[in-house]
This record gives sequence, C-alpha cells and structure tokens, in this order.
Amino acid sequence: MTKQTLTLTTAIAVATAAFAAGGAAAQTVGFLMPDQASTRYEERDYPGFRDAMAELNPDVEVVYQNANADAQLQQQQFNSLISQGATVIVLDPVDSSAAASLVNQAQAQDVRVIAYDRPIPDIPADFYVSFDNEGIGRAIAQSLVDHLQAEGVAEGSGVLQVNGSPTDAAAGLIRDGIDSALDSSAYETLAEFDTPNWAPPEAQRWVAGQIQRFGPDIVGVVAANDGTAGGTIAAFNAAGVDPIPPVTGNDATVAALQRIIAGTQYNTISKPSEIVAEAAAEIANTFLQGETPEAETTLYDTPSQLFVPEVVTRDNIVEIIFDGGINSPDEICTAEFVDACRELGIVD
Repeated sequence: MTKQTLTLTTAIAVATAAFAAGGAAAQTVGFLMPDQASTRYEERDYPGFRDAMAELNPDVEVVYQNANADAQLQQQQFNSLISQGATVIVLDPVDSSAAASLVNQAQAQDVRVIAYDRPIPDIPADFYVSFDNEGIGRAIAQSLVDHLQAEGVAEGSGVLQVNGSPTDAAAGLIRDGIDSALDSSAYETLAEFDTPNWAPPEAQRWVAGQIQRFGPDIVGVVAANDGTAGGTIAAFNAAGVDPIPPVTGNDATVAALQRIIAGTQYNTISKPSEIVAEAAAEIANTFLQGETPEAETTLYDTPSQLFVPEVVTRDNIVEIIFDGGINSPDEICTAEFVDACRELGIVD
C-alpha cells in the first residue's frame, strides 16, 4: 500500500468514525410557523425551540421559516425541508385543513410531524403540543363575564366576539371556549366575526362597523388574541369612545401588557411560548432517538401535551408577569407607560 493510499484510507476511516460518533450532525429539524401578525414567533417560539434543541442535541440543525399567512408558501417550505432531509418537522399550520396533506406526505416518507399550537383535525399528526386552546377561550370570556358582573353591568347587556382565523383549528377551539362561557352567562352576544389570518386591521374594520351599529350597547368585547384586541381598541379610539369597554386578549404580548397596565385592555393570557417550544424540542429529540414520546392526553386522535394557561389582568400582572420573571420592567415600562407602571409599583 502506498503512502498516498494509506493517507486516503486513514482519512476515510477518520471521517467514517466521526460520522458514526456524531451521526446526529446529519439530522435536520424544521420549525415552520404560520404568520407574522403576532410577534411571538420571532420573539419567543423560535428562540425557545432553538435554544432547547441546542441543549438537548447540539448536533441537530434547526431550520426556521415563517409562512407569513400564506398556505401555499408554507407547503413550499415544508417540501423544501423534506428535500433537505429533515426527519422531524414542527408545524404550526396556516391552514389546519390543508395541513392534512402535508402530514400524509411526510408520514409516507417516514418524517415525523409535530403539530404545534394549532391542531390538524383531519388526520392524526405524530404528536400535538400546545396550550389548552378551548380552555383559553373559556378563561378569557369567563374573566370578562365576572368583571361585568362585579361592575354591576345589567344582565342582558351586549358583548362583541372577535374570533381568530377561520382556517385555524386552534381559533375554532378558542371560539368554542368563548361560546361556552358567554352562552351560560347573563350577557348577550350582539355579533361575532372570524378574523381572516388573525389580522388586526381586519378586526379593527369589523369592530368599527359594530360601533356604528350598536354604539353604547357594547359593554365588552371578547377578542381571541392580543392582535385582534389591539385592532378592537384602535376602532374604539378612532370612534372617540371613552372609556373603552373592557376587551380581552390572549398571548401576553408586550403591547398587550402595556395596554393592560394603561387600562385600555382588560385581560390577556400568560402562556409563555417558550414552555410549548421547549416541550416540542423534547418531543422532537425523542423522535430523533427512534423512541416514542409519552402523551398526557389525545386530541383529534393525536397524542397530545396541553398546558394550562393563566389569565392576566391589572390586578395580578405584577405577580404573574414581573414576579414570575416572564417580562422585565425595562421591556414593558417604556416612556409612555412609566407613570402607569409606577402606579402599580412595577417601577419606582
């Protein structure tokens, strides 16, 4: 054997041994999020998943993409990940029904799909991880009902219902939870709206029309997330309504927490996305190891892990958000909100 042949043989052996020792280096995990209407995906979900995955399995490459509310673009991103050799894809679908074909496609090629935040009702994914969306809807609506009763608002008074996207199965679960609370309450639902792509401007336009229609008969609004809540509040501001009736939310975005402190939004849901992102990373890593993750429950015939959220109002925001370390005063108490933060004892 010549020296050149020996060198080449040694190099191949070293490369083969390195690959065998760190075979996970060839593994790719996709993290596909649905839209940019909410800032949570870039600010919380992806960083939470990326960091948890790096700690669990540093050799895995995480590919993150956002479909910007375009189901066709998400399909292209999904196809690209499979062609890149992804073995696990975490999917928060733009369109929950359309995502069924993606699950079929992936499972036919032995690629695991973890449905994230939004379920895929038409076909079982390999796993589903989320907060309890129906519980979220019920909690924010019941919180509003309790508030109206405590304020002595007359029974039979009317509320608006601003739901999420009609193509999002999670929005449907949130709506079901809202319905369960409002239908059993003493208050009437004046009108409701399914907000295309969760877009705040769509919510704002619809609420503006309802203000013209119902005026002071609107005593509260159940908005399904903080984006639609922001659009709702903007509509009341534009119409010169003062005070704004209590408006719910969901996601505990920075803007929503600031509005709660200022008194323009009544509640939100504290559901740090990192909790779900870290759980998704653990599930993905279990699949990468060739094992089956344990499920706490089942939803749409899919093994599932669902987390219980907390309602945040001005009364408990200090305890849950600041004492709980979810956000810092520096993030929330910017110049416009310093006085309101000082009133609550968040800053000196």
